[in-house]
Amino acid sequence: MIKYLSILCVTLHLNTMAANVNPRVCIIGAGIAGLTSARYLKEEGIHFNVLEATKYIGGTWRYEQRVGNDEYGLPIHTSMYKHLRTNLPKATMELHGFPIPKEYPSFPTREMFYDYIKAYAKYYDVEKYIKLLHNVMHVRRVENKWKVKYKHIPSETEYEEDYDFVIVGSGHHSKPNYPNIEGENLFKGTIIHSHDYRVPDPYKHRKVLIVGAGPSGMDISLDVAEVSKTLVHSHHSKVNFRTPFPSHYIQKPDIKKFNETGVIFVDGTFEEIDDVIYCTGYQYDYPFIHESSGLTISPHSVTPLYKYMVNINQPSMIFMGLVVRACLVVALDAQVIFGLSTVIGLQTEKSAV
Repeated sequence: MIKYLSILCVTLHLNTMAANVNPRVCIIGAGIAGLTSARYLKEEGIHFNVLEATKYIGGTWRYEQRVGNDEYGLPIHTSMYKHLRTNLPKATMELHGFPIPKEYPSFPTREMFYDYIKAYAKYYDVEKYIKLLHNVMHVRRVENKWKVKYKHIPSETEYEEDYDFVIVGSGHHSKPNYPNIEGENLFKGTIIHSHDYRVPDPYKHRKVLIVGAGPSGMDISLDVAEVSKTLVHSHHSKVNFRTPFPSHYIQKPDIKKFNETGVIFVDGTFEEIDDVIYCTGYQYDYPFIHESSGLTISPHSVTPLYKYMVNINQPSMIFMGLVVRACLVVALDAQVIFGLSTVIGLQTEKSAV
Protein backbone atom coordinates (compact mmCIF):
# COMPACT_ATOMS: atom_id res chain seq x y z
CA MET A 1 0.00 0.00 0.00
CA ILE A 2 2.82 2.43 0.88
CA LYS A 3 4.39 1.85 -2.54
CA TYR A 4 1.19 2.72 -4.38
CA LEU A 5 0.51 5.79 -2.21
CA SER A 6 4.03 7.01 -3.00
CA ILE A 7 3.46 6.51 -6.72
CA LEU A 8 0.14 8.36 -6.49
CA CYS A 9 1.69 11.30 -4.61
CA VAL A 10 4.54 11.64 -7.10
CA THR A 11 2.16 11.37 -10.04
CA LEU A 12 -0.12 14.08 -8.63
CA HIS A 13 2.93 16.27 -8.06
CA LEU A 14 4.04 15.79 -11.65
CA ASN A 15 0.61 16.41 -13.12
CA THR A 16 0.38 19.82 -11.46
CA MET A 17 3.81 20.90 -12.71
CA ALA A 18 4.22 19.31 -16.13
CA ALA A 19 2.03 21.86 -17.91
CA ASN A 20 4.43 24.66 -16.99
CA VAL A 21 7.68 23.17 -18.24
CA ASN A 22 8.99 21.45 -21.34
CA PRO A 23 12.49 20.09 -20.77
CA ARG A 24 14.29 17.99 -23.38
CA VAL A 25 15.48 14.61 -22.13
CA CYS A 26 17.93 12.19 -23.74
CA ILE A 27 17.56 8.54 -22.73
CA ILE A 28 20.59 6.38 -23.49
CA GLY A 29 19.64 2.75 -24.05
CA ALA A 30 16.40 0.97 -24.93
CA GLY A 31 16.55 -1.82 -22.36
CA ILE A 32 14.17 -2.05 -19.41
CA ALA A 33 15.55 1.16 -17.87
CA GLY A 34 15.17 3.13 -21.08
CA LEU A 35 11.73 1.78 -21.94
CA THR A 36 10.39 2.42 -18.44
CA SER A 37 11.79 5.95 -18.50
CA ALA A 38 10.20 6.52 -21.90
CA ARG A 39 6.81 5.36 -20.67
CA TYR A 40 6.66 7.78 -17.74
CA LEU A 41 8.13 10.73 -19.67
CA LYS A 42 5.56 10.19 -22.42
CA GLU A 43 2.73 10.07 -19.89
CA GLU A 44 3.87 13.42 -18.48
CA GLY A 45 4.14 15.03 -21.90
CA ILE A 46 7.89 15.62 -21.63
CA HIS A 47 9.92 15.77 -24.85
CA PHE A 48 12.48 12.97 -25.10
CA ASN A 49 14.49 10.77 -27.45
CA VAL A 50 15.85 7.28 -26.83
CA LEU A 51 19.22 6.48 -28.40
CA GLU A 52 19.93 2.76 -28.83
CA ALA A 53 23.18 1.46 -30.36
CA THR A 54 21.76 -1.89 -31.54
CA LYS A 55 18.93 -2.62 -33.95
CA TYR A 56 16.74 -4.08 -31.17
CA ILE A 57 15.05 -3.01 -27.96
CA GLY A 58 15.30 -5.02 -24.75
CA GLY A 59 18.97 -4.59 -23.90
CA THR A 60 20.59 -7.56 -22.20
CA TRP A 61 17.34 -9.57 -22.31
CA ARG A 62 17.64 -10.12 -26.05
CA TYR A 63 19.41 -13.38 -26.92
CA GLU A 64 22.15 -13.11 -29.52
CA GLN A 65 24.04 -16.20 -30.65
CA ARG A 66 27.01 -14.15 -31.76
CA VAL A 67 29.75 -13.03 -29.40
CA GLY A 68 32.52 -10.49 -29.85
CA ASN A 69 31.58 -7.69 -32.25
CA ASP A 70 28.53 -7.17 -34.44
CA GLU A 71 28.46 -6.46 -38.18
CA TYR A 72 29.29 -2.81 -37.49
CA GLY A 73 32.32 -3.60 -35.37
CA LEU A 74 30.63 -2.70 -32.08
CA PRO A 75 30.86 -5.04 -29.07
CA ILE A 76 27.89 -7.37 -28.60
CA HIS A 77 26.06 -5.85 -25.63
CA THR A 78 23.91 -8.72 -24.41
CA SER A 79 25.14 -11.41 -22.00
CA MET A 80 22.04 -13.57 -22.42
CA TYR A 81 22.47 -17.34 -22.73
CA LYS A 82 20.05 -19.80 -24.30
CA HIS A 83 18.72 -21.69 -21.29
CA LEU A 84 18.41 -18.79 -18.85
CA ARG A 85 15.34 -18.45 -16.67
CA THR A 86 14.71 -15.53 -14.36
CA ASN A 87 16.37 -16.09 -10.98
CA LEU A 88 13.53 -14.26 -9.23
CA PRO A 89 9.83 -15.17 -9.24
CA LYS A 90 7.71 -13.38 -11.81
CA ALA A 91 5.90 -11.27 -9.20
CA THR A 92 9.20 -9.46 -8.57
CA MET A 93 9.90 -9.04 -12.30
CA GLU A 94 6.71 -7.15 -13.11
CA LEU A 95 6.71 -3.55 -14.28
CA HIS A 96 4.08 -1.39 -12.58
CA GLY A 97 0.71 -1.44 -14.29
CA PHE A 98 1.63 -4.16 -16.77
CA PRO A 99 1.10 -7.69 -15.39
CA ILE A 100 3.18 -10.63 -16.56
CA PRO A 101 0.84 -13.13 -18.27
CA LYS A 102 -0.77 -15.51 -15.79
CA GLU A 103 0.15 -18.52 -17.88
CA TYR A 104 3.87 -17.84 -17.45
CA PRO A 105 5.59 -20.15 -14.94
CA SER A 106 6.89 -18.77 -11.65
CA PHE A 107 10.35 -18.40 -13.18
CA PRO A 108 9.84 -17.37 -16.83
CA THR A 109 12.27 -18.29 -19.58
CA ARG A 110 14.35 -15.56 -21.16
CA GLU A 111 12.16 -15.80 -24.32
CA MET A 112 9.03 -15.19 -22.25
CA PHE A 113 10.49 -12.23 -20.42
CA TYR A 114 11.83 -10.69 -23.63
CA ASP A 115 8.36 -11.02 -25.18
CA TYR A 116 6.98 -9.30 -22.09
CA ILE A 117 9.41 -6.38 -22.52
CA LYS A 118 8.47 -5.98 -26.20
CA ALA A 119 4.78 -6.10 -25.32
CA TYR A 120 5.36 -3.39 -22.69
CA ALA A 121 7.00 -1.11 -25.26
CA LYS A 122 4.16 -1.67 -27.71
CA TYR A 123 1.40 -1.20 -25.12
CA TYR A 124 2.80 2.15 -23.97
CA ASP A 125 3.58 3.17 -27.56
CA VAL A 126 7.18 4.23 -26.94
CA GLU A 127 8.85 2.53 -29.91
CA LYS A 128 8.34 5.58 -32.13
CA TYR A 129 10.61 7.62 -29.84
CA ILE A 130 13.51 5.17 -30.15
CA LYS A 131 16.35 5.78 -32.59
CA LEU A 132 17.82 2.35 -33.25
CA LEU A 133 21.40 1.97 -34.46
CA HIS A 134 22.32 5.35 -32.97
CA ASN A 135 25.47 5.07 -30.86
CA VAL A 136 26.21 7.75 -28.26
CA MET A 137 29.76 9.06 -28.63
CA HIS A 138 30.03 11.95 -26.16
CA VAL A 139 27.95 13.50 -23.40
CA ARG A 140 29.42 16.84 -22.28
CA ARG A 141 28.19 19.53 -19.93
CA VAL A 142 28.43 22.97 -21.56
CA GLU A 143 27.05 25.86 -19.52
CA ASN A 144 23.53 24.75 -18.55
CA LYS A 145 23.00 22.10 -21.25
CA TRP A 146 24.09 18.57 -22.03
CA LYS A 147 25.60 18.28 -25.50
CA VAL A 148 24.99 14.76 -26.74
CA LYS A 149 26.92 13.64 -29.81
CA TYR A 150 25.77 10.44 -31.46
CA LYS A 151 26.20 8.57 -34.72
CA HIS A 152 23.80 6.74 -37.01
CA ILE A 153 25.85 3.57 -37.31
CA PRO A 154 25.01 2.34 -40.86
CA SER A 155 25.53 5.75 -42.52
CA GLU A 156 28.17 7.01 -40.05
CA THR A 157 26.31 10.33 -39.97
CA GLU A 158 27.03 12.24 -36.77
CA TYR A 159 24.65 14.51 -34.87
CA GLU A 160 24.91 16.76 -31.83
CA GLU A 161 21.92 17.96 -29.84
CA ASP A 162 21.35 19.94 -26.67
CA TYR A 163 19.36 18.42 -23.81
CA ASP A 164 18.31 19.62 -20.38
CA PHE A 165 18.51 16.15 -18.83
CA VAL A 166 20.27 12.88 -19.57
CA ILE A 167 19.06 9.50 -18.34
CA VAL A 168 21.77 6.84 -18.60
CA GLY A 169 19.98 3.51 -18.99
CA SER A 170 22.61 1.50 -20.82
CA GLY A 171 23.25 -0.83 -17.89
CA HIS A 172 26.47 -2.26 -16.52
CA HIS A 173 26.48 -5.90 -17.62
CA SER A 174 28.39 -5.72 -20.88
CA LYS A 175 32.09 -5.15 -20.05
CA PRO A 176 33.49 -8.33 -18.44
CA ASN A 177 35.53 -8.17 -15.27
CA TYR A 178 38.44 -10.60 -15.67
CA PRO A 179 40.49 -11.70 -12.65
CA ASN A 180 44.27 -11.43 -12.81
CA ILE A 181 45.58 -14.91 -12.03
CA GLU A 182 49.17 -16.05 -12.17
CA GLY A 183 50.09 -18.34 -15.06
CA GLU A 184 46.92 -17.81 -17.07
CA ASN A 185 49.03 -17.19 -20.18
CA LEU A 186 50.52 -20.68 -19.80
CA PHE A 187 47.16 -22.47 -19.87
CA LYS A 188 46.56 -24.40 -23.11
CA GLY A 189 42.78 -24.71 -22.76
CA THR A 190 40.04 -22.21 -23.57
CA ILE A 191 39.05 -19.28 -21.35
CA ILE A 192 35.92 -17.17 -21.74
CA HIS A 193 33.84 -14.86 -19.57
CA SER A 194 30.17 -15.60 -18.90
CA HIS A 195 29.39 -12.57 -21.11
CA ASP A 196 30.29 -14.81 -24.07
CA TYR A 197 28.61 -17.98 -22.81
CA ARG A 198 25.62 -19.05 -24.89
CA VAL A 199 25.08 -22.83 -24.85
CA PRO A 200 26.65 -25.82 -23.04
CA ASP A 201 27.25 -27.85 -26.22
CA PRO A 202 30.99 -26.99 -26.64
CA TYR A 203 31.66 -28.46 -23.19
CA LYS A 204 30.29 -31.95 -23.81
CA HIS A 205 32.53 -34.59 -22.16
CA ARG A 206 35.01 -31.87 -21.12
CA LYS A 207 36.60 -30.95 -17.79
CA VAL A 208 35.21 -27.49 -17.13
CA LEU A 209 36.12 -24.95 -14.45
CA ILE A 210 33.54 -22.32 -13.44
CA VAL A 211 34.92 -19.38 -11.44
CA GLY A 212 32.46 -17.45 -9.29
CA ALA A 213 29.26 -18.23 -7.38
CA GLY A 214 27.00 -15.30 -8.16
CA PRO A 215 23.71 -15.82 -10.02
CA SER A 216 25.46 -16.48 -13.35
CA GLY A 217 28.09 -18.72 -11.78
CA MET A 218 25.49 -20.95 -10.17
CA ASP A 219 23.20 -21.01 -13.20
CA ILE A 220 25.91 -21.69 -15.77
CA SER A 221 27.40 -24.38 -13.52
CA LEU A 222 24.09 -26.24 -13.63
CA ASP A 223 23.78 -25.71 -17.37
CA VAL A 224 27.29 -26.98 -18.17
CA ALA A 225 27.05 -29.87 -15.68
CA GLU A 226 24.34 -31.38 -17.89
CA VAL A 227 26.94 -32.24 -20.54
CA SER A 228 30.44 -31.98 -19.03
CA LYS A 229 32.60 -34.87 -17.89
CA THR A 230 33.68 -32.94 -14.79
CA LEU A 231 32.43 -29.63 -13.40
CA VAL A 232 34.93 -27.92 -11.09
CA HIS A 233 33.51 -24.89 -9.29
CA SER A 234 35.95 -22.41 -7.72
CA HIS A 235 34.56 -19.74 -5.39
CA HIS A 236 34.92 -18.22 -1.92
CA SER A 237 31.24 -17.79 -1.07
CA LYS A 238 30.30 -18.58 2.53
CA VAL A 239 26.73 -19.44 1.55
CA ASN A 240 25.66 -23.00 2.31
CA PHE A 241 24.29 -23.87 -1.12
CA ARG A 242 21.50 -26.43 -1.30
CA THR A 243 21.64 -26.68 -5.07
CA PRO A 244 21.44 -30.35 -6.15
CA PHE A 245 24.55 -30.79 -8.29
CA PRO A 246 25.41 -34.09 -10.04
CA SER A 247 28.10 -36.47 -8.78
CA HIS A 248 30.76 -35.10 -11.15
CA TYR A 249 30.55 -31.64 -9.51
CA ILE A 250 33.69 -30.71 -7.53
CA GLN A 251 33.77 -27.65 -5.29
CA LYS A 252 37.10 -25.86 -4.88
CA PRO A 253 38.42 -22.69 -3.20
CA ASP A 254 40.02 -19.76 -5.04
CA ILE A 255 42.61 -20.31 -7.74
CA LYS A 256 46.27 -19.82 -6.83
CA LYS A 257 47.68 -20.20 -10.32
CA PHE A 258 47.37 -21.88 -13.70
CA ASN A 259 49.78 -24.21 -15.42
CA GLU A 260 49.63 -25.64 -18.94
CA THR A 261 47.08 -28.36 -18.19
CA GLY A 262 45.07 -27.13 -15.26
CA VAL A 263 44.74 -25.17 -12.05
CA ILE A 264 46.37 -25.19 -8.62
CA PHE A 265 44.04 -23.94 -5.89
CA VAL A 266 44.91 -22.06 -2.70
CA ASP A 267 44.52 -25.26 -0.68
CA GLY A 268 47.32 -26.84 -2.73
CA THR A 269 45.10 -29.24 -4.71
CA PHE A 270 45.30 -29.56 -8.48
CA GLU A 271 42.69 -30.28 -11.16
CA GLU A 272 43.24 -30.93 -14.85
CA ILE A 273 41.02 -28.56 -16.82
CA ASP A 274 40.04 -28.27 -20.49
CA ASP A 275 37.98 -25.08 -20.37
CA VAL A 276 37.46 -22.14 -18.02
CA ILE A 277 34.40 -19.89 -17.71
CA TYR A 278 34.87 -16.78 -15.58
CA CYS A 279 31.60 -15.75 -13.91
CA THR A 280 33.30 -12.83 -12.21
CA GLY A 281 30.96 -9.94 -12.85
CA TYR A 282 31.20 -6.77 -14.86
CA GLN A 283 32.88 -3.38 -14.82
CA TYR A 284 31.23 0.01 -15.03
CA ASP A 285 31.88 1.33 -18.51
CA TYR A 286 30.58 4.67 -19.75
CA PRO A 287 33.25 5.87 -22.21
CA PHE A 288 30.89 8.46 -23.66
CA ILE A 289 30.57 10.45 -20.41
CA HIS A 290 32.92 13.45 -20.39
CA GLU A 291 34.75 14.67 -17.29
CA SER A 292 32.59 17.81 -17.41
CA SER A 293 29.87 15.61 -15.88
CA GLY A 294 31.70 15.88 -12.57
CA LEU A 295 31.72 12.11 -12.17
CA THR A 296 34.60 9.78 -11.40
CA ILE A 297 34.07 6.48 -13.20
CA SER A 298 36.27 3.50 -12.36
CA PRO A 299 35.79 -0.19 -13.21
CA HIS A 300 34.00 -0.74 -9.89
CA SER A 301 32.29 2.54 -9.05
CA VAL A 302 30.54 5.64 -10.35
CA THR A 303 30.79 8.55 -7.91
CA PRO A 304 29.33 10.72 -6.56
CA LEU A 305 25.78 9.45 -7.03
CA TYR A 306 22.85 10.00 -4.68
CA LYS A 307 21.13 6.67 -4.03
CA TYR A 308 23.20 5.04 -6.83
CA MET A 309 21.27 7.27 -9.17
CA VAL A 310 21.50 11.08 -9.29
CA ASN A 311 24.76 12.79 -10.26
CA ILE A 312 25.42 14.93 -7.18
CA ASN A 313 27.60 17.40 -9.08
CA GLN A 314 25.20 17.67 -12.01
CA PRO A 315 21.75 16.49 -10.84
CA SER A 316 20.32 16.72 -14.36
CA MET A 317 22.18 13.46 -15.15
CA ILE A 318 20.45 10.37 -13.79
CA PHE A 319 21.59 6.73 -13.88
CA MET A 320 19.11 3.86 -13.92
CA GLY A 321 19.80 0.30 -12.83
CA LEU A 322 22.93 0.67 -10.70
CA VAL A 323 21.20 -0.47 -7.52
CA VAL A 324 22.62 -3.56 -5.82
CA ARG A 325 20.97 -6.26 -3.70
CA ALA A 326 17.52 -5.41 -5.01
CA CYS A 327 14.76 -6.82 -7.20
CA LEU A 328 16.09 -4.89 -10.16
CA VAL A 329 12.95 -4.58 -12.29
CA VAL A 330 10.82 -3.32 -9.41
CA ALA A 331 13.67 -1.05 -8.29
CA LEU A 332 13.99 0.35 -11.81
CA ASP A 333 10.33 1.29 -11.86
CA ALA A 334 10.71 3.13 -8.56
CA GLN A 335 13.93 4.78 -9.75
CA VAL A 336 12.25 6.11 -12.86
CA ILE A 337 9.41 7.64 -10.85
CA PHE A 338 11.92 9.29 -8.51
CA GLY A 339 14.03 10.40 -11.47
CA LEU A 340 11.01 11.91 -13.17
CA SER A 341 10.21 13.95 -10.07
CA THR A 342 13.84 15.14 -10.16
CA VAL A 343 13.45 16.21 -13.80
CA ILE A 344 10.26 18.14 -13.10
CA GLY A 345 11.52 19.63 -9.86
CA LEU A 346 14.82 20.88 -11.28
CA GLN A 347 13.21 22.23 -14.44
CA THR A 348 10.56 24.08 -12.43
CA GLU A 349 13.30 25.52 -10.22
CA LYS A 350 15.13 26.79 -13.31
CA SER A 351 11.94 28.28 -14.76
CA ALA A 352 11.28 30.20 -11.55
CA VAL A 353 14.68 31.89 -11.55
